[in-house]
Amino acid sequence: MGFFSSAITILQTLVVAIGAGLGVWGVINLMEGYGNDNPGAKSQGIKQLMSGGGVILIGTQLIPLLSGLF
Repeated sequence: MGFFSSAITILQTLVVAIGAGLGVWGVINLMEGYGNDNPGAKSQGIKQLMSGGGVILIGTQLIPLLSGLF
């Protein structure tokens, strides 16, 4: 049982880290879009930022529920 608990914790950490990386990448694209007045980069940046936030929510809210399955 301890193996599953530690595996879920590691999975949660990885998913949150991936979401944070995606969010940071989105912020960078968003800033680049505003700097160059490029609406395409702004749109892509806000999409990446929002999807990164969604992945973080999945990692913090949904992944811990897996511990109830085992």
